Amino acid sequence: MIMLNHNLHIFMSVAEKGSITETANELYISQPAVSKAIKNLEDELNLKLFHRDKRKGLILTDVGHEILLQARQMADLENRMYQTAFRSNNFIGGKVRIAAVPIVTNFCLAKVLYAFRQKYPYVTVELTEGSASYIKKAVEEHQVDFGISYSPFGNLDHEVIYEDYMIAVSKESLPENTIIDLSEKPKQFILCQSGKEVTLANLDTNAAFLAKSTVVEHAGTVIALAEEKNGIGIVSKLLADITPNSLYQYPIQPAIHSEIGIIAHDISDLTPVATELKRMVIDFSKNT
Repeated sequence: MIMLNHNLHIFMSVAEKGSITETANELYISQPAVSKAIKNLEDELNLKLFHRDKRKGLILTDVGHEILLQARQMADLENRMYQTAFRSNNFIGGKVRIAAVPIVTNFCLAKVLYAFRQKYPYVTVELTEGSASYIKKAVEEHQVDFGISYSPFGNLDHEVIYEDYMIAVSKESLPENTIIDLSEKPKQFILCQSGKEVTLANLDTNAAFLAKSTVVEHAGTVIALAEEKNGIGIVSKLLADITPNSLYQYPIQPAIHSEIGIIAHDISDLTPVATELKRMVIDFSKNT
């Protein structure tokens, strides 16, 4: 990007990495040049953008965080300008930034992104993964064009692409018609962070069972731990079906239903390339 103020561009990188050294390495410039750019921007705005902490490095001030959000919106506008110019020359270019819960990458995005890159080789795609709360925050703070995450979607605009629900998986074969009661004790349950968030968002009853549950970062780890008889995994039906395993599946009570959807500030106002990628994701979801 060449239109965005040079100092502002460096500021965005430092703010996101929290490190002058990492920014210098990424942009192929010297550390003093990075420090000078930040100082020049602070002088220009007459604001202190960072707190300097010996242990934690550079930490955004409150006003620095506001400037970062505005800078991201400026970068988005610049990206739109380039895409408009590219499109007028009969090809699409620019950048599209998305964030998704890992299950969506495994089930959908891995195939869709390959097809997208084959069709639009001039487009740069940036993909990040995280929990449902992380995805929503990334959308809210304009870090990505759109996200793909679990419900509830809050105040964000959304379009549902999958219906899903939580089940129990276990290495142990239980009697037919067994229903795993989440309130029954003693039981060792295993959840991933996204699964925990979905459970808390959908349970109307006491979720005290979570206090003694093992919570891991990735849903695939839940499957792996359950395979080794470390407890009963609580995962989405979609994940259990697409992940190779030898586990038995059981319904749970209370039932936990959820949706997976595309989320954005305004889905109808996405950039041209983001709109095209969204279309390909939706088409894939309808055909699987």
